[in-house]
Amino acid sequence: MRDFFKKYDLSMHLILIYLIAFILLGFTWFLQWILGIVMTILLGLSLYFTIRQEQKESVEQEKYIMTLSHRVKKVGEEALLEMPVGILLYNDHYEVDWINPYLNQFANEGTFVGDRLDVFSKTLITAIKENQSKVDFYLGERHFNVLIKKEERLLYFFDQTKQIEIQHDYHNIQPVIGIIFLDNYDEITQAMDDTAKSQVNSNVTAILNQWSSHFGIYLKRVSQDRFLAIFNRQILVELEKSKFEILDEVRDLVSDNKNIPLTISFGIGYQVDDLPELGKLAQSSLDLALGRGGDQVVIKDAEGKVRFFGGKTNPMEKRTRVRARVISNALKQLMIESEQLFIMGHKSPDMDSIGSAIGILNMALTNGVDAFIVIDEDDLEFGVERLVTELKETDIWDRLISPEQSLEMVTKDSLTIVVDTHRPSIVAESKLLNKTDYVVVIDHHRRGEEFIDDPTLVYMEPYASSTAELVTELIEYQSPALKLSRLEATALLAGIVVDTKNFNFRTGSRTFDAASYLRSKGADTILVQNFLKEDLDDFIKRSHLIERTTIYQDNIAIAVAEPGQVFNAVVIAQTADTLLSMRNVLASFVISERSDNRIGISARSAGDINVQLIMEQMGGGGHLSNAATQLDDLTIQEAYQQLIEIIDQTIEGGNE
Repeated sequence: MRDFFKKYDLSMHLILIYLIAFILLGFTWFLQWILGIVMTILLGLSLYFTIRQEQKESVEQEKYIMTLSHRVKKVGEEALLEMPVGILLYNDHYEVDWINPYLNQFANEGTFVGDRLDVFSKTLITAIKENQSKVDFYLGERHFNVLIKKEERLLYFFDQTKQIEIQHDYHNIQPVIGIIFLDNYDEITQAMDDTAKSQVNSNVTAILNQWSSHFGIYLKRVSQDRFLAIFNRQILVELEKSKFEILDEVRDLVSDNKNIPLTISFGIGYQVDDLPELGKLAQSSLDLALGRGGDQVVIKDAEGKVRFFGGKTNPMEKRTRVRARVISNALKQLMIESEQLFIMGHKSPDMDSIGSAIGILNMALTNGVDAFIVIDEDDLEFGVERLVTELKETDIWDRLISPEQSLEMVTKDSLTIVVDTHRPSIVAESKLLNKTDYVVVIDHHRRGEEFIDDPTLVYMEPYASSTAELVTELIEYQSPALKLSRLEATALLAGIVVDTKNFNFRTGSRTFDAASYLRSKGADTILVQNFLKEDLDDFIKRSHLIERTTIYQDNIAIAVAEPGQVFNAVVIAQTADTLLSMRNVLASFVISERSDNRIGISARSAGDINVQLIMEQMGGGGHLSNAATQLDDLTIQEAYQQLIEIIDQTIEGGNE
């Protein structure tokens, strides 16, 4: 019976039904044979027609399967030969054994068969050997993503050209917001009559409108000194290629006061889809540009990466003391509300750093606040060592503590004040910044990309000659009960003298006002000179460095110390100052090994070349005319080569 059902290929459910039927038929024959005959005839007829129907369906299914198999085989052949996917088989020698027509059409002539895989890309064979599953490359103008099946020695080529073009188009049309600010509009126009002021506005608007029309930028003036610019990433790329020449065009505008050129700052935000966030990013970029002294473009993306353009001019000195008075009062309030105060400058503090710290210490003590200066006595410049020696005879000596002591004494209710730097990586004790809820930054350097997180109060004025000048002004607006001692006033004056190179660089009227105030408080210029006197050994070392000076591009002096010869930061800086005093030298760079196994570079400029931009690209910073950096894991020669490349890029690129 089983063989019978199997022969006619009946399904299992039919087999079960007929088995039950035969059992019931047997009972019927036993009980009533006549009815059994009738039921047998009916069951036989049912079985006959069921077998015929099953056989018919089986034949039709076989025909369908044969037809489908033929179609699948045909589709497979067409897929290999007609579909827009490249298929390639290669041998053990990485030579093409077979290739489908779609991929073969990219052969310049003939066929790829027999060629090595290098004919497609030099990276293809390397990717196979390294067991990579995918690799991307261009074949002519086509961009292919190649799927690698190493075991089958099979490659699938997927044309991604359209997708790349769509991604490129999407990238290009991403929105960019820029905010343009006229840096010194109020200073230039405050003494003008309405006609002259209208002429300045007309000239600025005409230049900016012409510039925006040329690049396809939507520009809207939102106030007397502020414009809003809306454009896209493609236009931003074009602006970067032009090095934002609009800065030079605006600066060349002729005003009634030719000694004060009109300059603009440009803050740009991009790579953010949310428009309010994009606007905040642009404003943050503008704040950074203004914090660096203006006359420059700052571009910031969503990840916080920053690029700078311009910054060729020294920032103009402000004529109002309102900000100094406001900051002085705010600082006094913060001091009074604090449990204790910790003041620190940068590592290897110079006269400006230590002098500023002493001035802030005097302010705190006058206001009845317990205060300390954080200083590493093993990391002092020679002139600062002399000053610290003098402090041993005063009450200030008990206020000097080591970084380790500061961490033991600090509490959440303490106030930390950072002077002469805004970079957390170079402060005397970076851990101290996270130990207090309130941090104040007082600095005269142009703001860099690295900045102390979330400071409570920031007083940064790049126009100032030194931080000591800023602190002196803050002191002037403190209580009349504040009295500077002779040594405290001398320390502040020494900071100004050092950073201005004896009042030769970056000096304004307020610099001399601050110096005059300090002299009236007993600052001793003879003592300042004693602090700053150099040793004969340092003079001889500086002479050796000068002997190794070469002139690059006719007006750039570069001194490179001998490998293995170590100089301290003071000698390097003094050598750069000396080289800048030479005739026809517009900028000077001194490269030397330091005692901390790093390479130090000190840079100086007469103002025509922005050494700050050059040093920032090497991880440093400073001012337009005075900057420096320290490099790790480089030799003297490698540092020199890197400097040369950056100088070429900066000057030839149009930044200068």
